[in-house]
Amino acid sequence: MPLGLIAGNGTFPFLVLRAARQLGHDVVVVAVEGEASPDLEALARDLGGVQYRWVALGHLGKCIKTFKQAGVTSAVMAGQVKHTKLFGGVMPDLTLLSVLRRLTSQSTDTLIAAIADVLEEHGITLMDSTELLAELLARPGVLTSGLPAESVLTDFAFGYQVADAVAGLDIGQTIVVKDRAVVAVEAMEGTDAAIQRAGALAGAGTRVVKVAKPSQDMRFDVPVVGVATIRAMQSAGAEALSIDAGKTLILDGPAFLEAANEAGVVVVGRSR
Repeated sequence: MPLGLIAGNGTFPFLVLRAARQLGHDVVVVAVEGEASPDLEALARDLGGVQYRWVALGHLGKCIKTFKQAGVTSAVMAGQVKHTKLFGGVMPDLTLLSVLRRLTSQSTDTLIAAIADVLEEHGITLMDSTELLAELLARPGVLTSGLPAESVLTDFAFGYQVADAVAGLDIGQTIVVKDRAVVAVEAMEGTDAAIQRAGALAGAGTRVVKVAKPSQDMRFDVPVVGVATIRAMQSAGAEALSIDAGKTLILDGPAFLEAANEAGVVVVGRSR
């Protein structure tokens, strides 16, 4: 049976597609228009064994139809779709409308879990989104050459309490702290924007805490960091990053750690 891939923006879909083909899977890609990179389609052509279909954001029924026609029974959701598009830019089809009507809130977990339920009703099971990329999950301990100062560890310990609570409420997965004060909390704007806002508010020396949700559903919205995260931290003067080991994907790990070491950013994997 071919494997389905629902592709949003970022590098994540590229990694999943490559890994799936390396493992011998035929792949059916449903790429979200305005979110997935056009380069993903070029990669699909180069790899071969890939069916590719662009689908407008909100056209869940077309996504399901594409998968069912291809015989897909398992799919991976990879890459983000900007949550702010809920407030404009989405023309839901009847299938997605049926999902929205059953929601008590439009938080990320509630919305995507409901979409997963509808896919399941049509015989399509969402897989753990890290299953093909387990080697990219962060390991526990200090990941960079530099060691965290005691003040950094103190801020991390303070930040975990807040970040876990915020993530548990499905608000965001990242907070930025400095001297045991919360400077910025991520919501729909994303991690990089929260980091930049913290730098503007508190200057250099902030510490970033990015966590998985207490009951993280590994099928979707798994925390992801990459070189762009380090670049955002460097621009904002942030000096340390904590991520959850075994729950956070590090995209292009060697380049990520090289960028962190060059920028003097300490990265720690928290054991959960």
